[in-house]
This record gives sequence, C-alpha cells and structure tokens, in this order.
Amino acid sequence: MSNDVTVAYDAGNYLGETPIWSAQDQALWWVNCENPPEIHRWSPSSNEHRKWDFPDRVGGFVHKQGGGLLVALADGIYDFDTEIGALTLRVKSGLPPQVKLHECHCDRQGRFWIGAYDHDFGHDRASRKANWYRLDGDTLTPVIKGIAIANGLAFSPDGTRVYMADAPARSINVHDLDPATGELSNCRQFLKLEEGEGYPDGATVDEEGGYWLANVAAGRLRRYLPDGTLERIVELPFTNPTKPAFGGPDLRTLYITSCQLDLPAFKEPTAPNGPVYAVDVGFAGVPETPFKG
Repeated sequence: MSNDVTVAYDAGNYLGETPIWSAQDQALWWVNCENPPEIHRWSPSSNEHRKWDFPDRVGGFVHKQGGGLLVALADGIYDFDTEIGALTLRVKSGLPPQVKLHECHCDRQGRFWIGAYDHDFGHDRASRKANWYRLDGDTLTPVIKGIAIANGLAFSPDGTRVYMADAPARSINVHDLDPATGELSNCRQFLKLEEGEGYPDGATVDEEGGYWLANVAAGRLRRYLPDGTLERIVELPFTNPTKPAFGGPDLRTLYITSCQLDLPAFKEPTAPNGPVYAVDVGFAGVPETPFKG
C-alpha cells in the first residue's frame, strides 16, 4: 500500500464533484458543478478526455442501465444522451430558485437519491430550505427535510445502510435502509467533526464497509469503520477534496475530485486545488449500480 497522492488528470475544475468509475468503458466520470457547468469523462489507459457543457449548475449524475446519464441540474432531474447531447426533463425540483439540486447517487438496488443546497445559507445561517429526496417514478419524495447543504451520501456494500450529512453541522448520520422499499429508519449520528477539523463533503465506501469521507478545507481523507470508529486519516497535499471514488480495473485506485472555492484552509497546501487526484489506500471499492428506473 502506498499513500503517495498523484495528479490523475489536471482538470482545473472550479468545483469538481461526483466522481464515478464506469466499468463498462473503464473510465472515470465527474462534474464541474459551475464556472462552467460540465460533465467530464477520462480514460486512464488512453488519456482520452471528453467533456459536455450544460446550461445550468450540475449537482451530479449517475449512469443509467442501458446507456446515457441521469443528470441533476439546479432545477430538476434530466435524462442526458451522451451520444447526441440531448437533455430531456424528467422531473422539476419544485424548490425555490436559490435551492439547487446537488449531491446524488444510486443505492444497491438502482434507486436514485439526491439532496439539495440552499444557497441562501451563505448569508443567512438559519436558512435550511433544502431536503434529501428519493426518486420514486417521476416524483421526488422528500425523506429528510430542513437542511442547508446535502453531502456525504454513500450506501453500505450490502445496501442496508445509507449515510447522509447536512455539511454545516459537521456531522454524518446513518439510517437503516430497507432494500425492498427504500424506506429509512433508525437515524443516528455516525460521526462528528470538531472545530478546526474542516467539514464533511462527499464520501464512498470500500468493500469491507469502510466509509471514506472527503474532509474539505482540512486536506484529508478520513476512513471510518461501520461502528463509527475513525480507523485512519490520509493526509492530502491539497486543501479541498470534495469526493472520493474507487476506480481502475480492480477498483483499487481511489480518485478524489477537488475544488477551488475560497474556503478557510486548516493547513498549508503543497499542491493545487482543481485537479482530479489518485491514491492507493490499500482497499477496493464496490461496483456502481446504475439507475434502473
């Protein structure tokens, strides 16, 4: 195992997010949420890179079973045909304009989950008009209401637990998840970051059930065991990791997106924010489940 962190692709993203490894095309996909809104695809074996531009902020996306993407723009969920660049509305968010769809992922059954980001929180710390949702058919069903910034979304390898955060609270909650129905129960705090430890951002899990958290502003990855014990910290040379994802043919490379947001750094960086980074952490990931509709 080596914790040498290297630049995988120098994307120069303003707000890189949502890295997803596609086993089908052996490529890493991710988004630049804004400035400008884009989805990127990069093949490590050929170094081929492609990107698609979007008309509004991109919160995230997932691959669909049978091809194409399900994309979360600020105001709704869209089907996107990557071959012809066609974007088709599936469901409007119904949220106020300042509340934009954001963190998203599929559970192990192929259901789509998504949270939102209340941009009013930047100047009004009491504003929490965002929610966490589950997509049921063409309906966004609220499952957790009254949050500011959705983050930390990940599912246990067996699909019976889901991790979710309201990032400003510096804590991650875990819920029991009924694989058959998608219903949540038994919400409890999973971890809590203290003052000076940065904030929780995106996350993933490894095949042993370890929860890997991008510790934005603190330049760290943190791995927690299923019981909430902090098992290790991986120091990063940049300050703003946004989300990790396991990739490569054996799912043993941990890719990490980053952002250039002006956040209060808790360490001196020795590498820039903006690239996609890679590190070998000695664990393998879990194959992604595509959206099954």
